Amino acid sequence: MGANVSQLEREIGSELFPPNEHYFGLVNFGNTCYSNSVLQALYFCKPFREKVLEYKAKNKRSKETLLSCLADLFYNIATQKKKVGSIAPKKFIARLRKEKEEFDNYMQQDAHEFLNFLINHINEIILAERNTTKGKNGSSNGTNEGPTEPTWVHEIFQGILTSETRCLNCETVSSKDENFFDLQVDVDQNTSITHCLRCFSNTETLCSDNKFKCDNCCSYQEAQKRMRVKKLPMILALHLKRFKYMEQFNRHIKVSHRVVFPLELRLFNTSDDAVNPDRLYNLMAVVIHCGSGPNRGHYISIVKSHGLWLLFDDDMVDKIEASTIEDFYGLTSDIQKSSETGYILFYQSRDCAS
Repeated sequence: MGANVSQLEREIGSELFPPNEHYFGLVNFGNTCYSNSVLQALYFCKPFREKVLEYKAKNKRSKETLLSCLADLFYNIATQKKKVGSIAPKKFIARLRKEKEEFDNYMQQDAHEFLNFLINHINEIILAERNTTKGKNGSSNGTNEGPTEPTWVHEIFQGILTSETRCLNCETVSSKDENFFDLQVDVDQNTSITHCLRCFSNTETLCSDNKFKCDNCCSYQEAQKRMRVKKLPMILALHLKRFKYMEQFNRHIKVSHRVVFPLELRLFNTSDDAVNPDRLYNLMAVVIHCGSGPNRGHYISIVKSHGLWLLFDDDMVDKIEASTIEDFYGLTSDIQKSSETGYILFYQSRDCAS
């Protein structure tokens, strides 16, 4: 390991190595690359790391939760004496397997399902702990009166989608908001993320069996519906739907289509009343799926840190050039089978301190 460690430091160069930064790979416990790849992306998501470390500092000894285990892991990396190395996230994985039985085995898991579970679960832990504290202080009896204050998970990841439905009979437009922690987008061959997001907001016509119940007409009518982004999150997580269920094979297959994801992104599918429509995003991490199917293959991640691009493959860490990112767009033809493709993209808003 010694030679390997110094190799990365040599590649970066001691004078260019970011002060107070640590690049540590994570040991794989048989099938945990799905977790390792997401944890690296989240660690290098600055606002998230800061909040997790702040949580660790404030909660000296709370009962063990997945969040306390995550905080211990992040703290362990952030306080290493060495700049480079690897760590075994034993406690975190043991806790994860306790929390959710679907992860308590040695099968390959889906990185997006893990991300979704982790973000939602952390949010629930924060809310539960907040209510317990309120209960102790006598200001609340643990029940939620009115809307709950947003947690730091909301502040970082939550955006709002609005679905606008226009009745084609009376022209009345009704809109309904829903929160999201990530956007799930369909992929087409030889497209870009911008194109995928535009398609996400394409107008669909609701007709025949799928008519819309218009409150104004008091009856089912044909209508047009579209989804637009009303509140753009600080960290925009995009999940490329690369695993599609195919009836004829009776299983999920991988869609390795080439989808270009730029280093800079602006959302054009925003609603007219969007809070912050001009947010500009920078790519900061990508979870990559390698291989031909959902239950086989491997996950790695690339992250941007202090202007450097790094590739994390379980316990291995390598410096890569920005041009290498193109290797993870996907395949131009379906003849090639095995592929390394961007699966979850993390974009960080320019206006949040990096």
